[in-house]
Amino acid sequence: MITVFGTGTGAPLGPDARAALDAAGLVVGGRRHLDAAGLPDGAARVVLGPLAPALDAVAEYLAKAAADGAEAGVVVLASGDPGFFGIVRALAERFGADALDVRPGAPSVAVAFARLGLPWDDAVVVSAHGRDLRTAVNVCRAHPKTAVLTGPGAGPAELGAALARTGIARTLVVASALGDADGGESVERLSPGEAAARDWPAAVSVVVCLDASRALAPAQRTVAGRGAGPAQWALPEAAFEHRDSMITKFEVRALALARLGPRLGDLVWDIGAGSGSMAVECARLGAAAIAVEKTCDGVERIRANAAAHGVDVQTVHGAAPTVLSQLPEPDAVFVGGGGRELPAIVGACARRARRTVVVALAALDRVPAVRAALASAGFEPEGVLLQSSRLAPLPGDVTRLAAANPVFLLWGHRPAEPASEGAVQ
Repeated sequence: MITVFGTGTGAPLGPDARAALDAAGLVVGGRRHLDAAGLPDGAARVVLGPLAPALDAVAEYLAKAAADGAEAGVVVLASGDPGFFGIVRALAERFGADALDVRPGAPSVAVAFARLGLPWDDAVVVSAHGRDLRTAVNVCRAHPKTAVLTGPGAGPAELGAALARTGIARTLVVASALGDADGGESVERLSPGEAAARDWPAAVSVVVCLDASRALAPAQRTVAGRGAGPAQWALPEAAFEHRDSMITKFEVRALALARLGPRLGDLVWDIGAGSGSMAVECARLGAAAIAVEKTCDGVERIRANAAAHGVDVQTVHGAAPTVLSQLPEPDAVFVGGGGRELPAIVGACARRARRTVVVALAALDRVPAVRAALASAGFEPEGVLLQSSRLAPLPGDVTRLAAANPVFLLWGHRPAEPASEGAVQ
């Protein structure tokens, strides 16, 4: 049996943990956990660094104990709740869940929110430990309450620098050495810019990213985390401020959203945004969104629409493709409108997009050039002509079909990279 104890967030090891340690032949854990535990003289210890060698050491010990017919006492010491972004997953995959006896401590996220006096059932938790920081940044941009588990190269300074560039109002709460019995615990509130300018110790446990105006959910929750998505999408045009019907119609928006696939952790660009309806819809579905618009009144209209729907959309005043080099890399891009620059704009977007580019246009003459721009960037271009007619009333309590202007919707998905030899499928 492998006994896993969560520790390191304030609560001392209990009698059961002490008894397990005294009987253990092998103890695995971080250096500070091992040093604080006071191990018996006869116990072997493995300091956690890279996970694979530690798991191999546990496997070798268990195999030798089985061959000798001895009791195999293995204890693993971990931070907080080891089943929450912790070592339990790796142990269960290697040795099976039935081989584990897990005794969790308080998760660092729970302790951080407790220090703030805030509930965290409505928080999104993201691990940046050994992972790409951009996912955490995008969730922080899109969600008013996010907890980021930090790691080397993905700490408060890096997170603060990325958020400072967005201009979106956020407060960072940096929690260090939570539960440190020697008084080293620290919980600091800073702006993203202030966090970016500091050198942070390795003891940072978690960074809470808050929109202070929305840090407390207005109602009791039923589902933890981000909660249910919007009840509707592809909203009617009347749900947005727009100028002279210059807005992507809901039929077009519906298919465009299906092809973009916006989700929590993604960043979507809305180029030539106009009313910002596509950016707002993507944000309502959980993605971070940037709307690029060249007119001043359009920028204000986008901000008003985002505020009306309770989402954060970063607005960039400028013309594509010129301003695109200043923006962080997107997962998906929507390009609306037309003009002679359209193929160049699509090409610039396709070179930056990680997954998908979707283009809406009315002019048949520009379809070949847009498809060529997608193909030249390595995408597989597809498309449809959308022709819809809406039910409209006529005098005498009868109904006619009112035809909308036809729109070409073109898209391209970046082909998935082939799995490397030996990779787990």
